[in-house]
Amino acid sequence: MIIGGLAAIAGVLPLHGCYYMQAISGHTQLMSQRRPMTEVLADPDASEALKERLRLVQDARRFSIEELKLPDNDSYRSYADLGRDYVVWNVFAAPEFSLQPKEWCYIVAGCVAYRGYFHREDAVEEAEELREDGFDVAMGGVSAYSTLGKFADPVLNTMMQWSNADLVATLFHELAHQELYVKGDTQFNESFASAVSDIGLERWFSRRGKLDALEEYRDTNALRHELLQLVEAAKADLGDLYASNLDDDEKRRQKRARLDALSADAATLFAAAGLDTNPLPAPLNNARLASLGLYEGWVPAFRAMYVECGERITCLYDRAREVAALPVDERTARLELLSAAQEAPERVADSS
Repeated sequence: MIIGGLAAIAGVLPLHGCYYMQAISGHTQLMSQRRPMTEVLADPDASEALKERLRLVQDARRFSIEELKLPDNDSYRSYADLGRDYVVWNVFAAPEFSLQPKEWCYIVAGCVAYRGYFHREDAVEEAEELREDGFDVAMGGVSAYSTLGKFADPVLNTMMQWSNADLVATLFHELAHQELYVKGDTQFNESFASAVSDIGLERWFSRRGKLDALEEYRDTNALRHELLQLVEAAKADLGDLYASNLDDDEKRRQKRARLDALSADAATLFAAAGLDTNPLPAPLNNARLASLGLYEGWVPAFRAMYVECGERITCLYDRAREVAALPVDERTARLELLSAAQEAPERVADSS
């Protein structure tokens, strides 16, 4: 989740009082529970398992600065145990016959395609209100948290449940938001951060000679890419359906059939890979599909930039900033061209 500075939040309280009050309260509580990582590591009462994960974070933090040239600040140098499984719960919404996600606008972060709550019951209430207004809604717990460098974000206990690879990748992802963030363009921001985290993790494995882990990660990425191709095909079909002259009842029937087919296709894809899980269980809706594209949609474009840069990470950042500075229509056109040129993710070399 991304949340802006408290001063900016306070400045708009008259407009969105209840929402911002819970944000201020939740953020203040989170920050008050921080402990310097060095203090936790020296604490005889802290478990060795926790200390091992925090040493991994320290190593990844150094790597993020030295190898990925990400911001060198106080973020992710402290630890907070929130006593729960998720830091926030995000709510996504989209109209019944549209894949364009609903956006909420804030002073610092701009307009984003989700709303985050520190308490699950608040997220459930928001989701119910949106459903009553006729929206498709998706809701899920989130384990990571970012203030875009406005505060010294801690590592959270909610992140400790992940694999080492996911923990390191998320650290790179959140720091990438601090490197580049475009107000009002969720898909650009999340795709850029996802691309940086992918590149960073591949370099991380390569530098450490963990070739088996690197190959496994590439296989996971390839599977994810195939899943997103299924999603994009379904989105294209649904887009045509929603633009048609069919009556609403027929649109609903065909919508449900197409979404159920996507869920079945996803289960088949993962079964073929030897995985007994379905990443897109039924019932699906527009909000769930819209949320998927936000984090991955432009990753091929940023990969293409990286290749054009001779796999120099700082050049990627410069190219991404150039594209970010374009008007929205031009930015989208440029990203579409880059994505078309990068049909599949290229392997990341060790060079910097």
